[in-house]
Amino acid sequence: MTYFTKDYLDFFKELAANNHKDWFDENRKRYENVVREPFKIFIADVIAAVNEMDHEVVIEPKQAIFRINRDVRFSKDKTPYKLFNSAIISKTGRKDKSYPGMYIELNPERLAIFGGVYMPDKEQIQKIRTHIIKHNQKLKAILAEEEFFASFGTIEGQKYKRLPKEIQEAAKTQDLLYNKQWYYEFSLAPKTILQDNLLEVIMNYYKISHPLQKYLIAALQ
Repeated sequence: MTYFTKDYLDFFKELAANNHKDWFDENRKRYENVVREPFKIFIADVIAAVNEMDHEVVIEPKQAIFRINRDVRFSKDKTPYKLFNSAIISKTGRKDKSYPGMYIELNPERLAIFGGVYMPDKEQIQKIRTHIIKHNQKLKAILAEEEFFASFGTIEGQKYKRLPKEIQEAAKTQDLLYNKQWYYEFSLAPKTILQDNLLEVIMNYYKISHPLQKYLIAALQ
């Protein structure tokens, strides 16, 4: 199924040059027809496909999709609109960005997908560290899978410079204990957004990342 037309990409390209309320209001109907509604249908199908693998994911598209309006309160950049559509597919959707899931972003420059744990608090960091120490070999096996490595490389994220003494020895064999975040990502050319196999492409990468996602979910239980 083809979800998006070329006008989806063109809308954001034009918005980049006209990022103000007057232009957006003039193009609001276009936004609704070629951007918002197709993205809502697409995300609904992604949620349904993910649910077949993870029955706890039963959210509605509105619970997954982020608003196009930017939060400019603490930013020097006061342009009001994002230049992409995005959503988080997980048990909790966008209300809990620390819960492992799949973040999808579609923009004129790339199709980007992220997974893992991006904004954990201190308690969650401790839980993940404990899980890694107990199940280090399983984590190494997941990351060593040929498909995972070819697709995502390795786990990324900000790191601590120092660790508590009690886990310093374990960190000698697992550098990921230094992490403050544990996420992975890949990007594809924007033309992928217009393909009729977009859902299949997304779900193929989701399946590849699913063992690591389950590992991180188990860590936070």
